Amino acid sequence: MSRKPKYFDRRFKLSLLHPKLWPTWLAIGVLVIFGAMPARVRDPIARMLAKLVKKVAKKPLRIARANLETCFPEKSQSEISQLLDENIANFVMILLAQSELLIRSSDNLRRRVMLDGFEHVQRARDAGQPVIFIMPHVWGIEYAGLRLNLELPMVSMAKAHRNTLFDWFNNRMRSSQGGNIYMRDAGIRALLSELKNDNSFFYLPDEDLGPEKSVFAPFFATVKATLPVVGRLASAGNAQVMPVKIGYDQQRRKFQLTVMPAISPDEMQGKENEALALNRAVEQVISAYPEQYMWFLKVLRTRPPGEAPIY
Repeated sequence: MSRKPKYFDRRFKLSLLHPKLWPTWLAIGVLVIFGAMPARVRDPIARMLAKLVKKVAKKPLRIARANLETCFPEKSQSEISQLLDENIANFVMILLAQSELLIRSSDNLRRRVMLDGFEHVQRARDAGQPVIFIMPHVWGIEYAGLRLNLELPMVSMAKAHRNTLFDWFNNRMRSSQGGNIYMRDAGIRALLSELKNDNSFFYLPDEDLGPEKSVFAPFFATVKATLPVVGRLASAGNAQVMPVKIGYDQQRRKFQLTVMPAISPDEMQGKENEALALNRAVEQVISAYPEQYMWFLKVLRTRPPGEAPIY
């Protein structure tokens, strides 16, 4: 008897109307209002709110500063502070806009996200191959995934949130272009089966999953523990691996999404080489828009033996 796919259930349930979730409904209502606003009105409001976020987000800012100081020791404290200010501003702008991915049309998504480099994807599609898109945790990742989902069949994988209403809302948004969202515990086999069914997906290689099975490889001015599984997954699923970068242009009020050329399979032969290639791709994506990476994540938690912790 075959197992059922571990997809998030996107159906509306009466339990989502429980009084304990009413504050979440209020927050969603506020986000929907902001998502319906034109960017020229919303972005200045976001910049003002970013000042409040800076005052209350003390712990995330400490983590972000530690990451930046470790990755960019050449930067002065004032440069790091300026980068953090822009990081918070971009976070709030993109957060307040994000509900438009659910409530606005596909044409709006095409207008908001300019897509370059799709010829690399088209060559893979013409050859009958799906694509594993490499993208680290950047603020605009939802825009990137849904914009690409307009052009080719895709699935995604996400970790369940403790708030069931937020989980439902978020995954309705992520699947608004038809792609299924797997639960994280579905595992690599689920993704492999999707590749064999001609579905592409994003892989986020920057998450620190601990020392088990990870390999240390250079990452900016330090080293990072990286899980080398993409090469084998791509080989087994006959897929190409392409880094993707996206950044929000505050002047044009649009996102710039760029698909980069595929990573050569030869560069991913062996765990050490694959970890090196993945970290290099992540560096390229972050360097394009360093102010829009999720620096508050503990991406450098696992350290080589004998090295002091960063956080």
